[in-house]
Amino acid sequence: MNVSPDAWGRAANVLAVRLDALGDVLMTGPALRALAESRPGRRVTLLTSPAGAAAAALLPGVDDVITYDAPWMKATAARSDSRPDVAMVRRLRAGRFDAAAVFTVFSQNPLPSAMLCYLADVPRRLARCRENPYQLLTDWVPDPEPARLTRHEVRRQLDLVAAVGCRTDDQRLSIRFSRRARRRVLRLLGDIGMDPELPWVVVHPGASAASRRYPAENFAEAARGLAAETGCQVVFTGSHHEQELVGHIRALMAAPSFSLAGRLRLEELAALLDLAPLLIANNTGPVHVAAAVGTPFVDLYALTNPQHTPWAVPSRVLFHDVPCKYCYKSVCPQGHHDCLHRVPPGAVVTAALVLLALPHAGRARATSGPAHETEGL
Repeated sequence: MNVSPDAWGRAANVLAVRLDALGDVLMTGPALRALAESRPGRRVTLLTSPAGAAAAALLPGVDDVITYDAPWMKATAARSDSRPDVAMVRRLRAGRFDAAAVFTVFSQNPLPSAMLCYLADVPRRLARCRENPYQLLTDWVPDPEPARLTRHEVRRQLDLVAAVGCRTDDQRLSIRFSRRARRRVLRLLGDIGMDPELPWVVVHPGASAASRRYPAENFAEAARGLAAETGCQVVFTGSHHEQELVGHIRALMAAPSFSLAGRLRLEELAALLDLAPLLIANNTGPVHVAAAVGTPFVDLYALTNPQHTPWAVPSRVLFHDVPCKYCYKSVCPQGHHDCLHRVPPGAVVTAALVLLALPHAGRARATSGPAHETEGL
């Protein structure tokens, strides 16, 4: 390991690079907060993807957000010239950053981001890297994953910044939302006829990767069983693209339910989950939002990777163990999806009942952690 904590202690204007999606950005939140808290007056700017920008804007400890479609990231559409990249180098150079921390999962190469920061004349550049980065990194932390160990994604990023002396006393996820967002959510619940004073749960059945989706018919059976067992109201959430999925599940459920699919921005989803007693979802962005506001959740966890399990929040992780686990694939290579498809809906109901029975004081509500509600407009 070749790092200089003293030089980082003098860095007042820091660039953080995390070019992934919503959940990845949220799981980097504690490390970003550690960067912000480790030097009085330090300013932290996050360079992130369009998919991660909505979450980045709501993270405590982040002062500014720059959005960038990096050509070395999987989700970036192909383009024919480098003008956006040259423009980004110029923009970062104009920011006059003292240091940059590059956050990656272990399957990503940090050197393209390091090169970007090098070309932008950022003097200190920190990242994990398996190969020798030579001059591209001034602060090089060798990467032991996955050969020697596998860590939770939150721990991986906290350990990276700890190498240069940046730590936080509160390592939970956190997200900010405004009072206006909360008021809008309460209005929306009223508009759809749902009473938040009565028992209720949120169900989020979508996920970006096909390998991480619990079957629609199983979601319907679990929601129907939970409503019959407890009398609770079921509120479905999802993106605009998931409205058809939610409609299909509600039809299969053949019982009263409510839908806010396609009607919530990220800030409003955070406000909704802060109000909710429980979330039931696939392993996708909203479970990390729930963790960030301290709401318990049932996590239908496809065994595509082990690093994204719930972090510091009451939860139940459901899966069926399979020999092909940890495939790191967005589509099941075996075609059977057994790690999720063989989780019975009854197990979802049982896990939900356990979490709903928790005393309120036993829940890791974010109101006792980092401040998350802002005045708003």
